[in-house]
Amino acid sequence: MIDFKLVADNSDILLAGLRYSLALTCSSMLIGIVLGCLLAMARLSSVKWLSLAASAYVNLFRSVPLVLVIFWFYFLIPFFGFKVGPDKSVFITFAIFEAAYYCEIIRAGIQSISRGQVGASQALGLTYVQSMRYIILPQALRNMLPVLLTQTVVLFQDTSLVTIIGIKDFMGANVVTASNNGALKEMYTFAALGYFCICFPLSMLLKRLHKRIAVLR
Repeated sequence: MIDFKLVADNSDILLAGLRYSLALTCSSMLIGIVLGCLLAMARLSSVKWLSLAASAYVNLFRSVPLVLVIFWFYFLIPFFGFKVGPDKSVFITFAIFEAAYYCEIIRAGIQSISRGQVGASQALGLTYVQSMRYIILPQALRNMLPVLLTQTVVLFQDTSLVTIIGIKDFMGANVVTASNNGALKEMYTFAALGYFCICFPLSMLLKRLHKRIAVLR
């Protein structure tokens, strides 16, 4: 059973934690999509060394757990003399980690566009970057939008991992409140309810969006 009086008494720390989680999600999504787009274009490039470098980046981050990458940046980077702090550390970690996943989504979206579109852009004298910017990416965006947003919902859930290095995101705020008040069951139940109330409606909206896009195709 959730003790709503306990929740109300600790609303400040819980709301601050939720804001932190949402800020981390939004910044990681925006930076991750920009980096992912550049990586996708690099992977599809005819320049071999560029394609190989982008592939190595994507394969590296898609082959290791996120929690390990969090530890890398939190513990190892300061070891080499770079003082970034826990907050900057997780913002950097999530942005570069998610870029690898957004890259694959964007790459699939680009490849879903007919090769004839690419040929037409080349016939018009557009460069590779121009054809991507004005012709391919705008069309690909419609195909990949539901998957991009689904990955963002997963990203929001993954932000709870920052709790392991003591950051008070939404999950961390619940952990602190639970520990201070001896209410583990109540606060962990509230945390689960909070994530469910945010993620489930978004998942339903994304399902409807996917159906609408499928009809438009």
